[in-house]
Amino acid sequence: MKVEKKNLEKSQIELSVELSLDEFKPFINKAAKRISKEVKIDGFRSGNIPYAILKQKIGEMTIMEEAGKIAISSKLEELIKDHVDGDPVGQPKVDITKLAPENPLEFKVVLALLPEVALGEYKNLKIKMPKADVQDEDVKRALDEILETRVKEVLVEREAKEGDKVLADLQMFLDNVPIEGGQNKDTVVIIGKNYIVPGFDKNLLGVKKNDVKEFRLPYPKDYHMKNVAGKMVDFKITVKDVYERIKPELNDDLAKGFGLNSADELKENIKKSLADQKKRDANTRAEKEMLEKIVLKTKFSDIAEMLVKHEGDKMMAELEQTIARQGGKFEDYLQSIGKSQEQLTLDLLPDAVKRVKTSMMIREVAKREKIKVGDKEINKQIEDMKKYYKGAGSGSPDAKQAVAQADTPEYRSYIYNILNSRKVVDKLKEWNIAA
Repeated sequence: MKVEKKNLEKSQIELSVELSLDEFKPFINKAAKRISKEVKIDGFRSGNIPYAILKQKIGEMTIMEEAGKIAISSKLEELIKDHVDGDPVGQPKVDITKLAPENPLEFKVVLALLPEVALGEYKNLKIKMPKADVQDEDVKRALDEILETRVKEVLVEREAKEGDKVLADLQMFLDNVPIEGGQNKDTVVIIGKNYIVPGFDKNLLGVKKNDVKEFRLPYPKDYHMKNVAGKMVDFKITVKDVYERIKPELNDDLAKGFGLNSADELKENIKKSLADQKKRDANTRAEKEMLEKIVLKTKFSDIAEMLVKHEGDKMMAELEQTIARQGGKFEDYLQSIGKSQEQLTLDLLPDAVKRVKTSMMIREVAKREKIKVGDKEINKQIEDMKKYYKGAGSGSPDAKQAVAQADTPEYRSYIYNILNSRKVVDKLKEWNIAA
């Protein structure tokens, strides 16, 4: 087998391979044997059709094409092991360049490699943990949000005042032309809360059922819909109903509705929850700062486009899932930001590159520091996952599929990568973040 190796840009290599006719013949015989099991010819048993008869029946190139597939599949692992320095990523791209009867087989293999990583300083960066103090206004804001969930609404026939809810049909115009997506029925406006643009809610003070109110307001310059950002927009509001919103008092009875004994206990619970959340947020910010600094001090060879594309696809899928969990539609989100999916994909690429670099840096630190997750930790994670799915909707197809997937080598490798990355990041935090 002759192999010529060529380095390509973006951390790719190309292997030009030639299998001599003698090396290729066994695979031709295998292909004929395999095809003869699938073809029926009167007078011959399945799998025992002579080559000449089979060639006459299906054409010799059909046999050659199958032989090429078998040969490449058989030789690919050996080729990578013997001729590739570095770690391949993704599926190799294979092209047959010569395939003809009584001739050698020639093909090319293009592989993307993980980039070479030269670590810079990754210890003693002395990053300070941000403060996570809870202020009185934080507790007050959280209490107000809780009281909002207990508000009672009563339909009234009077004029709207501060704190009321107005249900109305909304029409928006730009230069007397209706704005696409700006004609909405049953729009809810709480007077006293910001809506769309500053001052919008105040224009509804004093309106009552069946009133029609028209006014103009400027949109913020940084508004995400570029067609109206920074422009004066005309609004036409048709009031359908006005509701008085009655907010409950913060007292012991309210606290008991949450399973607590007093309003003071409710305040303390909220304060503790906010403190925990602020600590998590501070930890996330410090970790992000640390990783960004280490990546900046790390040198990378060219990164294969395949890696960046894969990471970008993951980010897009994560965004779609987040929007779906919030009850939204991805198409509506794209419309709201005024971008196509292709444009959003391009916007995500810089962050995709950062994520790839961070992942490669973490992998290199693990190698240098000999940080490894043991089988015991992996087994526990997999068993915990199985227990969760067996307990939660174990009869559903998704749960059964998840449990079955847990025993595959691919899932085990996935769990290893997650746990090992977390272990490396925890060590980096020990070395770099001051409490």
